[in-house]
Amino acid sequence: MRRLTGDAAPGDAVLQLKISLLGISDPPVWRRLLVPAGIRLDRLHDLIQAAVGWHGYHMHAFSAGGVDYGIADPELGFRDERRTPLRRVLAKQGDRVRYTYDFGDGWEHEIIVEKVLDAEPGARYPLCTGGRGARPPEDCGGAWGYAALRATLADPRHAEHDQMLEWLGLDDAGQFDPSAFDVGEVNALL
Repeated sequence: MRRLTGDAAPGDAVLQLKISLLGISDPPVWRRLLVPAGIRLDRLHDLIQAAVGWHGYHMHAFSAGGVDYGIADPELGFRDERRTPLRRVLAKQGDRVRYTYDFGDGWEHEIIVEKVLDAEPGARYPLCTGGRGARPPEDCGGAWGYAALRATLADPRHAEHDQMLEWLGLDDAGQFDPSAFDVGEVNALL
């Protein structure tokens, strides 16, 4: 994956965003990013994919103020995210946007502007400054399916325990850590 560096000159607006995966609470899954306010929504999509750890196999959309943005599609009613600057939908502290990844599994993310900062001289953006929780496996059935998967892995007597280990490519359930998060790994992808 190409580095997703942004172009922010000293003094340009940088948004501190908190991206939270909804429906998962033990542990919660979230990432905090510093992102140039001048990027487009298609770039924000790339950043979310890298920061959360999604693989980009599925469709996505942003929803803000009753308008949906994504890959331009008249049938779906999406406005073109490639022509939409981030600052049009997220400009000030407290602004929120919904991001949906994988319309089948329905992974809902809430994106909140926590702060609006000035770009620092010599700083590289985007930057992940924190987070918590591992990304759920792709195609596991959304938040409900992820909860069921975790329960199956926790019970070696469950009828599907071994099948789920094989599906995940694991030798034992101890290799699956839902709390795993490494800010350095995320920044290497950004």
